[in-house]
Amino acid sequence: MKGDPQVIDTLVELLRGELAARDQYFYHSRRYDDLGLKKLYERLNHEMEEETQHADDIMRRIFLLEGKPDMRPLPFTPGDTVPEMLRKDLDTEIEVRDRLRAAMKLCEQHGDYVSRDMLLRQLIDTEEDHAYWLEQQLGLIEKIGLENYLQSQMG
Repeated sequence: MKGDPQVIDTLVELLRGELAARDQYFYHSRRYDDLGLKKLYERLNHEMEEETQHADDIMRRIFLLEGKPDMRPLPFTPGDTVPEMLRKDLDTEIEVRDRLRAAMKLCEQHGDYVSRDMLLRQLIDTEEDHAYWLEQQLGLIEKIGLENYLQSQMG
């Protein structure tokens, strides 16, 4: 099924963004594990798996639309400290959210409601799960202090 070239190009860029988010979460989760922050490791490892699933869904849709996926992740710079890693992850989720919204609008303009609905599911996951959780963690650091937060994440 031949898809609209603009939609395919947008999906390719979304794929590259999901791969970058996956790699960033992969890096950060392993850093948390190295620091002994098991709860953060487990959560970020889970997020990495979800980003991988998002990338898989987008890639399959690109193939269905007879496009060619680009597996080169967008560049990212990992954080050094726990607050930096959480902030960078939140910034990434906000970028993903904005790209998903724009892509959904484009899909609607071209009558590709199946792609739009797939992206809507990812948007809900991004806003209600990923970004919300990251905002909570940064808020906890402000409320209880970094040392207490880190201690709570050792689990």
